[in-house]
Amino acid sequence: MADQTQPQTTATGWRTAHEHSILPAIGRPQLLLDHGRGAHVWDSDGKEYIDLLAGIAVNALGHAHPDYVAAVSHQVATLAQISNYFASEPQIHLATRILEHAKAPGGSAVYFANSGSEANETALKMSRRVAGGTRTKVIAVEGSFHGRTMGSLALTSNPKYREPFTPGVPGVVFVPFGDIAALEAEIDDTTAAMFIEPIQGEGGVRNHPQGYLTAARELTRAHGALLVLDEVQTGMGRCGAWFAHQHPLIGEGVVPDIMTLAKGLGGGLPIGATVTFGSEVTNLLVPGQHGSTYSGNPVVTAAGNAVFDVFERDGLVGRAEAVGQEFADALAKVDGVVAVSGAGLLRAFEVADLDSHDVVDAALAAGYITNAVTPSKVRLAPPLIIDDADLMAFVDDLPGILAAAQKSAPTPTEA
Repeated sequence: MADQTQPQTTATGWRTAHEHSILPAIGRPQLLLDHGRGAHVWDSDGKEYIDLLAGIAVNALGHAHPDYVAAVSHQVATLAQISNYFASEPQIHLATRILEHAKAPGGSAVYFANSGSEANETALKMSRRVAGGTRTKVIAVEGSFHGRTMGSLALTSNPKYREPFTPGVPGVVFVPFGDIAALEAEIDDTTAAMFIEPIQGEGGVRNHPQGYLTAARELTRAHGALLVLDEVQTGMGRCGAWFAHQHPLIGEGVVPDIMTLAKGLGGGLPIGATVTFGSEVTNLLVPGQHGSTYSGNPVVTAAGNAVFDVFERDGLVGRAEAVGQEFADALAKVDGVVAVSGAGLLRAFEVADLDSHDVVDAALAAGYITNAVTPSKVRLAPPLIIDDADLMAFVDDLPGILAAAQKSAPTPTEA
């Protein structure tokens, strides 16, 4: 009998092993990655790539950052897991830093989860306690993505994700993107909460029109509903502010009732956070109503503290704003790019008359990792430590990538 404990890592062997051992819901991976350093990764055949996706906006410090490696290694050798019956210094320190950078008022708090989806589940449970638990209506925006667990899935707009699992969690209503009048018509005194991403991620790195977040804040406050800002993808400096809603051109001075975080917060390790603003929101859940075995795990919170340390020391938030704008301006000048959206180092460029999947395939062949976020848009969310030269190399190579994508596109008769 063949030994199945050591899968082959050849070009065909690892794919077969993956197919035979990993749940097919995950989908088929493009490459077997072997190691990384900074904003570069290498596959099992030794080919080098510039990582312009960073684990989907996760690896804010890139790969194998020495400060990050040191912090995680020290913590795992000291205290790895203790359950939520006990506290640890990294957990408390990280929660304190989040609240400080969020400028949260007294009485605010942090609940640590294991992912962005779980952070949104926590916020959804909190919404069920609004007005003494008498409200179940929750508003989300068309194009939204808040996760794939049952509660967060109900808040996710794409029917492809939701419909196989209907009826799901009841009470969610989707309003048209950017339509303030439709939001005014929908929100009322039966509404428990509104969930909104400051910039839609999976929806195409799509910026809301000016005034939309302000209107959402005013309307939720007027009707006694929670405003939940999903900053899972936009938070932790990615958009040029510690949290995207703090950026004057994105958040317009809005302060949420709840903010959810994940991705860049852990810098590569799985963590999510639900941040409450003020004691009234904090006390919506009482002891015993929520929890997780791994909540505030010492290793992942030590990782989060390392992310904060490097951000603060190296000024990565301000750099994301400046470098991200230069990158966006350069992308917009490339022939074949019809629009660039996003902020900071969360960007998408739109292509005309091309399938974004063909562009991503051509980029991969050219040594760049990107993501087809919609049929016409390619998402870019590189590590915040990426060199300017790596970004400009992609811009310089993009005309050739688009030309290669054009050649690979099926002809009308083939389609």
